[in-house]
Amino acid sequence: MPDTKRILCFGDSLTWGWTPVAEGETSRRYPFEERWTGVMAGALGDAYTIVEEGLSGRTTTADDPVDPRLNGSRYLPSALASHLPLDLVVIMLGTNDTKAHFARTPFDIATGMSVLLNQVARSAGGVGTDYPAPRALVVAPPPLGEVSGPWRSQVFRGGQEKSAQLAGVYRALADAAGAAFADAGEFITTDGKDGVHFTRENNEVLGRALAEAVAALL
Repeated sequence: MPDTKRILCFGDSLTWGWTPVAEGETSRRYPFEERWTGVMAGALGDAYTIVEEGLSGRTTTADDPVDPRLNGSRYLPSALASHLPLDLVVIMLGTNDTKAHFARTPFDIATGMSVLLNQVARSAGGVGTDYPAPRALVVAPPPLGEVSGPWRSQVFRGGQEKSAQLAGVYRALADAAGAAFADAGEFITTDGKDGVHFTRENNEVLGRALAEAVAALL
């Protein structure tokens, strides 16, 4: 059997599969086949292997005072080395970077994404191997919806406006870095009842759209 194309999907709760819930309720994960990663896997077929690396709350490069595990740039190099060989890394991050306590501008967030792209570009070799660095696909998450809940709305204060600008700065970054780009906001809005996360329908539409983008790249 020929080797499959291997794709690492690196993201936050939108990639992990967080089910939207009211503030204060405990969420559960969508089943694999309902997450956009699983939908993409089904659309691409057996010639592709999808590796999920989603973590709720993950940022590009920001250190979250609530949880030290959430800085994506501190984990991505290990994830790349762990999962080589890889043909493509899909990165969809930035939503959590819009949180008020980070005080980041859209350009700051894009600069964080540039760090991740550099890590992908420098990942050749892994640990004791000679695998080449994979290609990268930057996916701008769709803008936040109307964020619900008195605390959550404070956490994401100003985030809706920032998230609406991410596609523009990410596109410019991807062009400069030689990475591929996709704007999730061209296919979906953030329809979950919390204003942050995806519905099943959002996952379905995005997974199929990104499957087409990946197939065109690989």
